[in-house]
Amino acid sequence: MSLRLGDAAPNFKAVTTEGEIDFYEYLGNSWGILFSHPADYTPVCTTELGKTAKLKQEFEKRNVKVLAVSVDPLDKHLGWRNDINETQQCTVDFPIIADDKREVADLYGMIHPNSSENFTVRSLFVIGPDKKVKLMITYPASTGRNFFEVLRVIDSLQLTANYSVATPADWKAGEDVIVVPAVSTEDAIKKFPKGVKVVKPYLRYTPQPNVD
Repeated sequence: MSLRLGDAAPNFKAVTTEGEIDFYEYLGNSWGILFSHPADYTPVCTTELGKTAKLKQEFEKRNVKVLAVSVDPLDKHLGWRNDINETQQCTVDFPIIADDKREVADLYGMIHPNSSENFTVRSLFVIGPDKKVKLMITYPASTGRNFFEVLRVIDSLQLTANYSVATPADWKAGEDVIVVPAVSTEDAIKKFPKGVKVVKPYLRYTPQPNVD
């Protein structure tokens, strides 16, 4: 059965470039990103892991831990990591899971037979501190991911987990947000002292509540 939003993220133990891990123990109380790439020593994957390494501080600011996974063995990961560091001018120090038995790939449905029977597609899962799946994105092998979009979505997920708001199309951190329909306008005015702009009874904006 395929994973869906709100499902518990399957736990697993795995060998990685940073040693053996238990997924839940590694995450602790943090948010997590688990993303697969088709294969080591390939061009698009090299740029993706390099970009992830360069965004380390952005992920840390958001209390997010990152793990990558493919069906390549550990020795191949270790050699390729040197190439990533060299060509992308970065330091990859997050775990890359050696899933040569396809255990993690099968748990998370990362192999799509109609795309490839042997390699993982570019799947990405955001896992909350409650170990529930908050986001799933899948890209084809030919298209590298936009990790700034991943950061944007994490900003939205973390904001909306704590406040009765939603984020509109193309929203970026610091911009106005939408009051959720479950909150009446009367209650919204009390709940959001920065003000509420009513466009329609169902469409009401307020400044982002956790920004001074």
